[in-house]
Order: sequence, then structure tokens, then C-alpha cells
Amino acid sequence: MTPDQMRDASLLDLFRMEAEAQKQVLDAGLLVLERDPGNAGQLEACMRAAHSLKGAARIVGLERGVQVAHAMEDLLVAAQEGLLRLLPEHIDALLQGTDMLLRIAQPQAGSGVDACIDDLTDRLQVLLGFAVPALCPAPDVPAGEASQAAATARPEPSSEERARVLRVSAERFDHLIDLSGKSLVEFQRMKPLSDSLLRLKRQQESLRRTLESLREQSLGSAEPLLQALVNESRNQLVECQQQLQAHQALFDDFAWRGGQRTQQLHDLALASRMRPFSDGLTGQARMLRDLGRSLGKQVRLDIEGENTQVDRDVLEQLEAPLTHLLRNAVDHGVEQPSLRRRKGKPEEGRVLLRADQHAGMLVLEISDDGTGIDLEHVRQAVVQRRFASAEQVAQMSEDELLAFLFLPGFSLSQEVTEVSGRGVGLDVVQHEIRRMRGNVRLQQVPGEGCRFHIELPLTLSVVRALVVSIGGEAYAFPLAQIERMLRLRRSDIVQLEGRQHFWLEDEHIGLLSAAQLLQCTEKKGDEDNIPIVLIRDRERCHGLAVEAFLGESTLVLMPLDARLGKIRDIAGGALLHDGTPVLVLDVDDLLSSVGKLLGDGYLDKVDRVGGERPAASKRVLVVDDSLTVRELERKLLLSRGYQVAVAVDGMDGWNALRAEHFDLLITDIDMPRMDGIELVTLVRQDPRLRSLPVMVVSYKDREEDRRRGLEAGADYYLAKASFHDEALLEAVQTLIGGVQE
Repeated sequence: MTPDQMRDASLLDLFRMEAEAQKQVLDAGLLVLERDPGNAGQLEACMRAAHSLKGAARIVGLERGVQVAHAMEDLLVAAQEGLLRLLPEHIDALLQGTDMLLRIAQPQAGSGVDACIDDLTDRLQVLLGFAVPALCPAPDVPAGEASQAAATARPEPSSEERARVLRVSAERFDHLIDLSGKSLVEFQRMKPLSDSLLRLKRQQESLRRTLESLREQSLGSAEPLLQALVNESRNQLVECQQQLQAHQALFDDFAWRGGQRTQQLHDLALASRMRPFSDGLTGQARMLRDLGRSLGKQVRLDIEGENTQVDRDVLEQLEAPLTHLLRNAVDHGVEQPSLRRRKGKPEEGRVLLRADQHAGMLVLEISDDGTGIDLEHVRQAVVQRRFASAEQVAQMSEDELLAFLFLPGFSLSQEVTEVSGRGVGLDVVQHEIRRMRGNVRLQQVPGEGCRFHIELPLTLSVVRALVVSIGGEAYAFPLAQIERMLRLRRSDIVQLEGRQHFWLEDEHIGLLSAAQLLQCTEKKGDEDNIPIVLIRDRERCHGLAVEAFLGESTLVLMPLDARLGKIRDIAGGALLHDGTPVLVLDVDDLLSSVGKLLGDGYLDKVDRVGGERPAASKRVLVVDDSLTVRELERKLLLSRGYQVAVAVDGMDGWNALRAEHFDLLITDIDMPRMDGIELVTLVRQDPRLRSLPVMVVSYKDREEDRRRGLEAGADYYLAKASFHDEALLEAVQTLIGGVQE
């Protein structure tokens, strides 16, 4: 690339950056002018933005950009001088102009862009001519005046614009935050050193008193040498005490100042990640307005709390769910203007987006003044899709009915369009919000609109967490993902359908051992009260019994080494204030593990007092694509006390074998994705699994089939044709012995 080409590319990059910035100014201003055409401040801002882009395009040599910006500027100047009143068709054309300028700024704008530019400028001039027939398009500025146009194109920058901006990669910035957090933890270790100096000072004082007693007793002695030695020791000790006191004062001052500086550094590094909430709303108001016009509706977006500070990662990940909710509000919520008139509402619908901070959380509310949700329509859709019977639906509360809207594939639209009807909107919203350790709730008033309430952490790099002890180790539950914490009396535990439950506010809640979920040894205590952490999966609540509550802490979340892959139930790591490492739990993963554990059927009791955890039952993995066979084998093994997990095909079974420990594998042969022979072959090739006993249970009972299974590595082959209860149980007993390990 020649120096001229490099220079041109650099100028084009600068123009593209300016076009993106000025487009935001124009989009925001034009949306205001659509509602208030006489707003002088916004007219001035839009005219200046168009004028700036015209001058910048002229400098770069983009004559087509000059053509578009000049036509836009003429229209805005005419509105500014009162020669025309901006109507929706004017706003449409001007918004298309901002899109076109950004398209022109791209290195490869496309071959059809010239024709689009001509059509757009002709449209702008026609709109201008209809309003002001006597007004002719201003002649282009001669080339000799280009520098003067460029000089007047940009207004004097404000102090904020003149502030230096340094671009730093996200990875490097995250590393800086990580180092600042570690520095803060390291400085916390100054306190034990300060305490040891205090102990040394007390020991020296004790030694001084001992020497004083010895000196007093030696005063009557006739040994002058002894008295001299005692006095010398006393003097040296006093000198040591004075030096220690001086150094301790300096050390305490250093520790205090250093602690303050490292805390300030850490706080500043974290604060540097925060951006105004409005930074994540670029284009949303324009999107809402364009979508409304395409549907024949008039909609405006009002934003409150746009200066609320939010982590940049949260803003980036909020874009998709916010877009879904705003589009839903326009498509499903706001009515057509004629219907709104009949209801006594203004023709223009209103969508309100409110952002606020509360208790360290970002609280968002997205509401509309539309028609609300037809609960009878929801009931019909639930029955039609066979999620529940008509009798069950009739007894459901409003909250239970609204929960169906978050299910995958559930939609109230009668037809599939570009906007809605596929049933993926609210499901995606809930998934993304939960992935950010938040929650979403839906409320509605028939005829008055809907309100979505979202709570999220202000930052994903820092998490407020409840620290607990499980298996003698520290774990952290993000506070945003737990329902509550409590202490449960052992006498309040009841047995329902073979499971431990307890009652809380008229709701029976299943009780599980957190140690069993995390597959670690549980340490039982002698206290009468059991610490419980409640987590919720949609409308169902689970109580996890832990060993102790260690307190609440604000943790800097650190990702685990990428070479470890995704560790089940773990979101990341952190350090407590004293430097103790703690694993931060992934509550969504925990809920999946709860479902799997309930499916296995063997649950540890959590009400035993003292003593060691008894030997665990041996675990068996049953892999079969037939639900009937799978359940039959599972129930047979459960009746004998084995722990049983199931998989629906060979691939599912292989993933389970790699993730968990099993004492026996029972597999079918003919299965989708991966058959039993492939599964057994993989097991025998894996260094960790090659010694695992394997039983094949198959409909194929020919000798060649039996030989093929045994040659692949199976230890036992049982034909389903000769299958009966005792045959299976005797084979399991032969391969792995009794239930207990």
C-alpha cells in the first residue's frame, strides 16, 4: 500500500468515526423533532451535525457524501427559518440520509449506492421544493473554499470533547482490574504482620519487667559484675523497645496509607468499567419508531435514568433482551391509532424504559400503555399446545399463566411475521437475563399495558455473594440468584413421597444436600438448626442444606483457566478479603444438577447429626433410547439401592461418563447419534474409563451380535428376549457386587 493509500484509508476511518457519532446526534434530534417540530435547540443541533458531515466529506473527497449532507442541511435550514414544518415524511427522508452517510463511510459501499443516493437527494429536494417553491438548492462551495468550509464545519469542542481518550483492549483492562484486586488482597496481609509486631512489643515489655525484678534482687548482691550485666541488659532492652515503637508507628502509617491507595486503585479500576445506561440504547428509539411506522402505529420511547452507571459488559449483553422486549411492546402491546382513539387513549403509544440502582443492583422497568395480555387467550394457547389440561388451567393464578409466555416456542401470535410469532422472544430474554445472574418478572393490567421488571448486577466483574461452607470449603452464591437464606430446625423436616421437605409460608420446599450436589464429603454438625439456601427454578423452589453461613462479601469474579473447560456448577473463582480462595457457584447449572439428581432417585438425608457420611451406594449409568426399557431398568436397580442415572443415546451417555463417576455402564446397541458398540469402544480407549465394567442389554440375541459386543469390550451381554428382573440384578451383582462401596 502506497503512502497516499494509507493516508486516504486513515482519513476514511476518521470520517467513519465522525459519521457514527453525528448519526447518533441526528437520530436522537430527529426523533424529538417528529414530536416537537419547532424545537429550536434540536433543529440547531441537527443542522450543525449535517453541516459538520458535509465539511468532513468534502475534506475526505467523498462528493456523494457532500451531496447527501447538503440536501439534508437545506431541509433543516428551511425548517429552522420557519419556511416549512417538519412532517413524518420529512423525518423519514432525513433518517434515511443519516443511514446513507454511514453507508458511504464504509470502505466498500457497494455498486448500487450511487442510484440510492440520487433517489434520496431527489426526494429531499422534492420535499423542500413542495414546502418552499422559491427556494433553490444552494450551489456547491467552490473547491478553493473547501478549507474554509471545513474550518466552520465543526463547532468549538466542549471541555469533555477536548479530554484525552485512550483506547485500551478489554483483555488488558480486565487484567488491570485483576491485578488491582490481587494487590488489595495482598495488602490485607499487612494486618497479621502488624499484629505480630504488637505481640513482640508485649513480649519485650514482659521481659523488661522480668529484668527489673532481677535488678532489684541483685542490688543487695556483692557481685558488681552481675549488677553491671543486669543494667546493661536493661538499657539494651529499653533501646530495642524505643526502636520497635518507632518502626511500628512508621509501619502502621505505611499500612494505613498503602491500604487506602490500593483500595482507591481497585475502586477506580472498577469504576472505569462503568458507563451511562444511555450508551447501551444507541439506535433503540430509532428502531422503535421505524418498527411502529412499519406496523401503522405511532410509538415513542421515553427513557428515565439514562445516566445510571452500568458495567460495559452488562450494557453489551443487555442489547438483545432489551431489543426483544421493546419490539414486543410495539407489536403485541401498543394498539392501532384508530383503536386507541375508541378507547380514549392518545393516538401515539408510549413505551417507558426506566433504569435505577437499588441495593447494588440495576433495576429496569419496560412498560407500555397498550392493551395488556388477554389471559383467556393464554389459557386457550396452553390447552391447545397441551402444556396442561383445561381443568388445570382453570385453577391457575395470573402469575402461573404469565409464566407460560417464557417457555420456548410459546407465542400468542396467530401468524409468523418478521417481528413475532416464532415463540423465541421471551424465552431468549429470560435465558440472557439469567446468564447475567439476574431475573425477570412480568406484570400486566388488562387494557392498560404490561410491565417487565428486570434486576441485574451493576457489573459482571464484581458480584455480591453469600459465602457458605460446603464440605469444609468456601463457596459463594450470587445474591441476585438466591431467593433467601434461613435456618431450619431439624424437627421441621417432613417426608413427602420419599423426599425430605419443609414448609415455608404455606409452600412445601424440597430439601437437598449441597455436598451431594457438588459431590464432596459433607461434614455434619451437632447444631439443631441447619443453614439453608433457597434457589428457584421458574415456579419451583429448592432448599440446599449447607454446613455454615460465612457471611456476605463483594467478590471480584475471576474466570477459571480456559484449559479446564466448563466446570459443572462453577461460574468462576474469587478471593476473600483474607486471601482465602472461593468458588462462585453457577446457580443455573446447580438447578440442572438438581433435576438430574432428582431423576437418579437417590437423595442423601440432611438431618443426620454428627458422625461421618455413610458409604455411598454404587452408581449405574443406563443408556437406552427406549423410554420403557430405560425406566424399567432404572426402577429395578433403584429397588435394590443402587444410584441410577439415565442417558437417551450413546452421545448423551458418553458425555455423562466424562462428567461423572460410575461403577457400571448398561447400554443398548441400536441408538441414534452414537450406538452402543461405538460407546463401548470409546470407553475402552479412555485411560480413565477403560476399567469400567460394561453390560450390553440388546434385542439382538444372535451369536454374531453377542460376539461383536464382547469383542468391542463389553463384560456381559444380556438379550432382551430372555430378559427378566432377576437376570439383570444377578448380572449387576456379578459385575460390581453389592450396593455399598
